[in-house]
Amino acid sequence: MVDFEKLKAQLKSGYAKNVANYNEKLVLPELQEVIRILKDLRKLFYPAFFSRSEMHDDADGFIEHLSSSIYFRLKKQISLSLTCNGTESDKNAERITDGFFDKLPEIQRVLATDVQASFDGDPAAKCKEEIILSYPGFFAIFVYRIAHVLYEYGVPFLPRMMTEYAHGKTGVDINPGATIGEYFFIDHGTGIVIGETAIIGKGVKLYQGVTLGALSPRHGQTLSGVKRHPTVEDNVTVYSGASILGGETVIGEGAVIGGNAFICENVESGAKVSPKIPEHIVKK
Repeated sequence: MVDFEKLKAQLKSGYAKNVANYNEKLVLPELQEVIRILKDLRKLFYPAFFSRSEMHDDADGFIEHLSSSIYFRLKKQISLSLTCNGTESDKNAERITDGFFDKLPEIQRVLATDVQASFDGDPAAKCKEEIILSYPGFFAIFVYRIAHVLYEYGVPFLPRMMTEYAHGKTGVDINPGATIGEYFFIDHGTGIVIGETAIIGKGVKLYQGVTLGALSPRHGQTLSGVKRHPTVEDNVTVYSGASILGGETVIGEGAVIGGNAFICENVESGAKVSPKIPEHIVKK
């Protein structure tokens, strides 16, 4: 028979020794609530797609009710995040939440350019509605656009919780710290990695399996705050399986990077880069 009293004492001792910042009064942001906030923001931006039954014919009432609900719930999660990080929470949480809501119309506008880029770039797309409803690349971009604003305000935890949720659903791993311009298109999506200090211009297209990564992560936390990931200028296309590495690496405007290329040096504007085709050995 298990000695539950002994087990309880051992686990509580383990909390104190092995769980970072643990104490009995510590309250962390709640992952499921953060996910619900993301889903409600998607309803707010695209009510005809994700909340038709709730919207009915009263758009004003719908916006007022849902945005108010999101505001207070998001403010609470921001406050929890700041408290856990040792920051004065109440006034800062209100200031950040106010600033975030001021940016919602701009996020909505930029997302419309991402939808347009997905439609223009994918001949399989039958309509823009299909992209909003079903494309994993666009969903990952939507979550990134939300999380990036919170990242810029210095909110702990929440931005990464959001993008890792999208990562788990789509296979697209975009760090919320990355800077990404308008008309961004991710095709297929699975396996894409975009690092924290990556800078991506307007009109960029990425295909599955692309990595915009660090040249070497060996030095860990000593590289925090250092630009470790590449810059990809406007209207660049990067095909599947390509890896572009290093904080000093710049892919010039309009360049095309072929599939499976491995790049850790600058590529001039308009260039086309492709790896040498390997020799195939066919056995009969």
